[in-house]
Amino acid sequence: MRKAKVYVDDIWAGTLSETENGYQYAYRADYVDRADAASVSVTLPLSDKLYESKILFPFFDGLIPEGWLLDIVEKNWKLNERDRMGILLVACHDCIGAVSIHPHEDEI
Repeated sequence: MRKAKVYVDDIWAGTLSETENGYQYAYRADYVDRADAASVSVTLPLSDKLYESKILFPFFDGLIPEGWLLDIVEKNWKLNERDRMGILLVACHDCIGAVSIHPHEDEI
């Protein structure tokens, strides 16, 4: 199971996991309790519940580069364009906007 730390404004907000059955996203309890906590997206509102999906959540999929930049990512890291989690882990550390994705310690 691959995992990613999801940061909002440089604060660890939650964990995205790839499982046998798809994907899971959960906000960290200490993040949800923060007065300044913001949701990752409108489709993943701030909550203590576990979100599950058979496919990569559209918000996270939307962070993945496209076109020539995706080609560079695929060639440099020898990834298949269908390995969305793999691409997310290597190419989405410094995204436009407040959200960034970093490999979980288990993935390093």
